[in-house]
Amino acid sequence: MYLATTGRRDAPPAPSRGRRRVPGTVLALGAVSLVTDISSEMVTAVLPLYLVVGLGLSPLQFGLLDGLSTGATALVRILGGATSDRGGRHKQVGGLGYALSACSRLGLLLAGGSAGGIAAAITTDRLGKGVRTAPRDALITLHSPPEELGRAFGTHRAMDTTGALLGPLAAFALLWATAEAYEAVFAVSFCVGLSGVLLWVLFVPGRRGPKPKGRPTAPGRSDAPGRSVVPGRSSLPGRSAVPGPRPAAEAAPRARGGVFTVLRSPAYRRILLCAALLGATTVGDAFLYLLLQQRLELDATWFPFLPLGAAGVYLLLAVPAGRLADRVGRRRPFLYGHGALLLAYGLLLAPVTDVLLLGGVLVLIGTFYAATDGVLMALTGPFLAEGRQAGGLALVQTAQALARLAAAVAFGAVWTASGPRAALVAAVLALAAALCCAGRLLPTSGPPAASPPPAASAPHAAGPRPAEPTPLRED
Repeated sequence: MYLATTGRRDAPPAPSRGRRRVPGTVLALGAVSLVTDISSEMVTAVLPLYLVVGLGLSPLQFGLLDGLSTGATALVRILGGATSDRGGRHKQVGGLGYALSACSRLGLLLAGGSAGGIAAAITTDRLGKGVRTAPRDALITLHSPPEELGRAFGTHRAMDTTGALLGPLAAFALLWATAEAYEAVFAVSFCVGLSGVLLWVLFVPGRRGPKPKGRPTAPGRSDAPGRSVVPGRSSLPGRSAVPGPRPAAEAAPRARGGVFTVLRSPAYRRILLCAALLGATTVGDAFLYLLLQQRLELDATWFPFLPLGAAGVYLLLAVPAGRLADRVGRRRPFLYGHGALLLAYGLLLAPVTDVLLLGGVLVLIGTFYAATDGVLMALTGPFLAEGRQAGGLALVQTAQALARLAAAVAFGAVWTASGPRAALVAAVLALAAALCCAGRLLPTSGPPAASPPPAASAPHAAGPRPAEPTPLRED
């Protein structure tokens, strides 16, 4: 097929001659997240055993402690995002978050058996995570070509998940080698966390470098890679550009005002609403693993290894899911990911064999995270104005986190009052309804068109005759 490059706004650029490498900044951020996740997951894997078995906290006390610290994480994300947007201080704010999380491991060592000291250490860790998340994701958005955001976020999430896999294995190996000395786990975790901070300081750039080279992308159609829009220009000599229609989802200009100015965008508001709506019907992983453990009657020794199965699937699918989102648009993978979670709920209710139940649920949970976590950030980023990336992403993350916290409380309450099966049936109905609503509300975008519309002919005034269009072979 041949395409004529006549300077029209809808003419695609020349096809790329090969897949570009993932930006170095994304790889550096992925390395930091990998090391930091090893540190944090070492503690997360053993903390329930340490608090409930070692210190004698009740499950209710542990749940309240975890819930309060999670709520603090969600709320501080907005502050971290807004602060990092001022003057482009993404590296400084993100580095503070990573340093807080690393120091929290030292706090666990110093707390001893004090419940107050442990609560302060856990809260510090969650605050650090909340502060660093939005600046980190904003750096990924700023240093990646818009048409390859899905791949960039997928690569980062895959490296992050690698750390989540290695952390629990390292923790249990240390417990086995030291005869269950939890202090050894906290000490090694602190040293690994400091290594992550050092990587951040040395290899993550402080400000955005030159714009990544690649195919130009329509301002609001980052979901349609390969589309070039250069307003006000024409490739024909002696001919001015003819203004074309304004793109339906054009990215906003550089924003002014507070962090909430991003809410002026109707498309962004719909994404925010859908993230909260679907988050309010997402049951926490811990509940799903508990349901699995009850159905399969697994020994408690094997319970900590259930998340590793889902994390392994996430690791394998994160990059392919990101590439798919770049090709077909980020809306559909995001919805399909929640469809996978709905299937996991249904599988827990179905009378299936133990092997199918265990493998199916873990695969579906991993698929859910691979198709939604980074894809949601890639979907949101192009709708944010210059200088508002971190704050806008933080609002979406906060809305989703608070909605998931409410979902966990509601699910636990129904479980306590009516049993696990009734709670799961309610979750299935709620998620199905939320998916129907999100399917109508999310901004619609699709894959790029196979060929542009034909150029409109127009009479020319006296003067030099325009050059003939150059045929380009579309690979």
